[in-house]
Amino acid sequence: MVLFFTSTAVNPPATIYMGKDKVENEDLIKYGTPQDVWFHVDKLSSAHVYLRLGEGMSWEEIPEALLKDCAQLVKANSIQGNKLNDQTIIYTPWDNIKKSGDMAVGQVSFHQPKRVKRVHVAARENAIVNRLNKTKVEREVDHEAERQARLRVEGQARKAAAQEKKKQEAELAKTRAEEKQAKSYDTLFTEEAGYGVDKEGYDPEEDFM
Repeated sequence: MVLFFTSTAVNPPATIYMGKDKVENEDLIKYGTPQDVWFHVDKLSSAHVYLRLGEGMSWEEIPEALLKDCAQLVKANSIQGNKLNDQTIIYTPWDNIKKSGDMAVGQVSFHQPKRVKRVHVAARENAIVNRLNKTKVEREVDHEAERQARLRVEGQARKAAAQEKKKQEAELAKTRAEEKQAKSYDTLFTEEAGYGVDKEGYDPEEDFM
């Protein structure tokens, strides 16, 4: 089962989710998306919490209020961390999570440690945790089916973008061709207008009239 929360710290609201247990966490590690940011209490056991980034949002510039929601939810879902003040929460993009076969269930490392950021949590803020818990929805997730659906949507978006690019290139080529043709006509008319007339305006054909 996966637990979903809604943060109203931003508009439109953001989706935060986490596995109900360590086994579910393994699936979340495997089936995350490039739009997901992973959160965990540093050096302590805790839930694996994910933030689904909204349109145009960067993991390096998460709004402070939303970052605070994520950090508080992680702390609240750590048996040890929830009891302690002054905790550090680490977070990184899902694609930076490294998982190898020799690691214990729920254990991860990172491909690039420099891409791991930290946020300090002085103490639990019940107002935030209670607000998030009121939005909690628990549901069974078919991760593979959702992955396939996401890939189809992404494929359609890429196809549409490629078609739009092709259309724009065709329109640009047409415009350039028309400009080139117009330029050649201008040159032709200029030459015809001056045919048979010397620099002083004398027309040799007048001698035969």
